[in-house]
Amino acid sequence: MDTQLIMDYLSALCRNNNREWYHANREEYKKANAEFEALLQALLLEIGKFDADVLHNNPKDLTFKLVRDTRFSHDKSPYNPAFRAHISSKGKLPVPVGYYIMIKPGGQSFLGGGLFADMFKDATAMIRDYIVRNGEEWEAVIHEPEFAKYFTVQGTALKNVPAGYEKGHPQAEYLKFKSWYLEYPLSDEEVCGAEDFPAKAAGLFRIMKPFNDYLNRALAGFQMPER
Repeated sequence: MDTQLIMDYLSALCRNNNREWYHANREEYKKANAEFEALLQALLLEIGKFDADVLHNNPKDLTFKLVRDTRFSHDKSPYNPAFRAHISSKGKLPVPVGYYIMIKPGGQSFLGGGLFADMFKDATAMIRDYIVRNGEEWEAVIHEPEFAKYFTVQGTALKNVPAGYEKGHPQAEYLKFKSWYLEYPLSDEEVCGAEDFPAKAAGLFRIMKPFNDYLNRALAGFQMPER
């Protein structure tokens, strides 16, 4: 795969974020998208070495559109100049949680994991309740030395512990969260400069897997809301 071609296309889209340019350069988009799908296929094979549940996925089914929903945004740019994908046992659905990659120029690329979505109240409640019952396991996961070397748990959070939970609970700070996720930033050079990028990315995904596994145990039985 040619990650430099991906970055070059996205950089050009950043400079020309309008429908006229996008449609005039449709062939360039197709080439860049094909390279991104090739990257995802390589990632799937690497991740499959420690998480075989992802191997059935087709890269085409894991990606997100460039088109932005600008209805409620002050920024009316029609496109998000980023290639994004979520890899899990059920593809790109936010639950079960899995492995997220975003490639975006300007040092905005990153690898992620966990639950990014904070609008699913049932999912949030399930994770909070699981942390209440399994606090020691939570601490063991997030403070494991290799994990702590690369990741810190992030997420949107309330100011106070929500009603129904003990303010003095040992994991009270994490009970405030509405989402629990990880991000590992990538420089443009890291994305473009190494042929072994898929293996390096998968290595980081391997380290975050126990975190994903914990959240997925908490989310067992969760049903995505019907649209």
